[in-house]
Amino acid sequence: MTLYGDDPEPPSSTRSLRNIVRKLRRFLKGGSPRQHILLLLAWAFVFFAALRSLQYLFAPPSAPSLRCQTPTHEHSKHIPVPKQPDKKLLLSVWKQLQLIYDDHPPQPLSLGLHQFRSDSEFPSLEDIKTHTPIALDDARTARKSHVDVTKKLVSYPSQLFSGKGIVMLAGGRYTSFAMTGLGMLREVGSKLPVEVWVKDETEENEDWCEELAKEGMACRKLSDYMDTELLEHGYQLKICSIIFSSFEQVLFLDADNIPVKNPDVIFKSKSFTDTGVVMWPDYWKHTGSPMLPYIVGLSDRASEILRQDQTAESGQLVWDKKRHWKALCLAAYYNYYGPQHYYTMISQGWAGWGDKDTFLIALRSLRQEYYMVPHKLKTLFLNGTSAGVGMLQADPTKTASYEPMFLHSNIVKWSIRGFLCRGCGNDTVNPVKTSSLEDPKSNINPYLKKHRRIFNLEDMKAMKIDPEPLIWKSFEHVACRSVWQGEGLCNRTRTHMEKTFGYSFEKSWASPLVGGGDRICIRPT
Repeated sequence: MTLYGDDPEPPSSTRSLRNIVRKLRRFLKGGSPRQHILLLLAWAFVFFAALRSLQYLFAPPSAPSLRCQTPTHEHSKHIPVPKQPDKKLLLSVWKQLQLIYDDHPPQPLSLGLHQFRSDSEFPSLEDIKTHTPIALDDARTARKSHVDVTKKLVSYPSQLFSGKGIVMLAGGRYTSFAMTGLGMLREVGSKLPVEVWVKDETEENEDWCEELAKEGMACRKLSDYMDTELLEHGYQLKICSIIFSSFEQVLFLDADNIPVKNPDVIFKSKSFTDTGVVMWPDYWKHTGSPMLPYIVGLSDRASEILRQDQTAESGQLVWDKKRHWKALCLAAYYNYYGPQHYYTMISQGWAGWGDKDTFLIALRSLRQEYYMVPHKLKTLFLNGTSAGVGMLQADPTKTASYEPMFLHSNIVKWSIRGFLCRGCGNDTVNPVKTSSLEDPKSNINPYLKKHRRIFNLEDMKAMKIDPEPLIWKSFEHVACRSVWQGEGLCNRTRTHMEKTFGYSFEKSWASPLVGGGDRICIRPT
């Protein structure tokens, strides 16, 4: 017989529980009212936690098909924020370059920009040869200036730049697009630090910058390093953001460029390590003036040698500044005089007028190697139609077959405020005149109203990608969890996600204590 009569001795867990109860009784008899309240609160918390655990354990049968997680942005907080380079030294480097550029303008300083006879048909050889008349004396002067610039370009300032990272240009309406692209970088698993550049303080949002810093992203202003009033066109900002970036190895992305898979692997790929530059092709061949090869030193006379070359699409660009510093500075020279001269010289006003081929021409002029992705870009179409949505560019690490890596959204701009905002025209900082939901003429209006996919799911499966649900996860962060959040916008975003992709949003009991907000769940398609 035991101390407990005919019953066996209770297990240790029971004895422990009894001891706790005895101690609790003694505490309640002798404790103060304040201690009683604290104890009751503690027990309430334990009870609530146990209840939530039981809810997870005994969820309804459909729950196991849901994949639930905390928001992706919560997992990016360990990524270090890129350090700002030595401002004084960087200003000095730019001033040296600017003096060289100012002393060697091309001739004529202003080329007239005229449209070709047809916007849809590729120009004939005769049209290309005669479209932009340039006097021989002017061409000789421009060639001499070009030679002098290449001889005087400053040496690489190795103490200024280090490491690798991503650079994106935002500001104005492009900030709304950048929110999506930046969110998608983390959604697809990128762990690289990011610099987000704007023109000046009028385009900067300090609250947003503080938010980005938590994810390893830093805001930068071009006006801290140069007089941005000298720049006539937005195309000129891209080259400046790459030069001023603290990174030695840069992946540049346009604000409307959305990665559909993790781009970090590019920096370790043979295509990049062998050459130091990765570029992507555009739709069409070269349409530049025959004088261009002569001026940049590719030919001793006017020539059509570039006519069969594929032009570049610079919505994404990978560049090793140490290996190709002079080519980068030469491309900056072309952009410095871009709107007045070189943009027209390079394209003659055909599709793609701007900065996009200045990088390629600079590399060609200095006979420096680069890797041009061999796979043609693909046009992505609106689900069930022949209307274009954007350009899918290939993964440069896959040479044998085409696999997409970037969606350059040059037609439909992916912005949650541009999609679903109501009354955003009243926003003086980041206005949206009329969202696609409000505009019945918008191509995607019926897709938003009827909660349909914008991309064709079968097409996505054939390419082994499905970026649209992840894009909407990025949207949800902006609409519900960021400095841009709004209750109506958040509700509309989540409703579309629930009805279109099978998402659900589950309150996290721990969010008031550890942060993170609602958990996001999705049923696999």
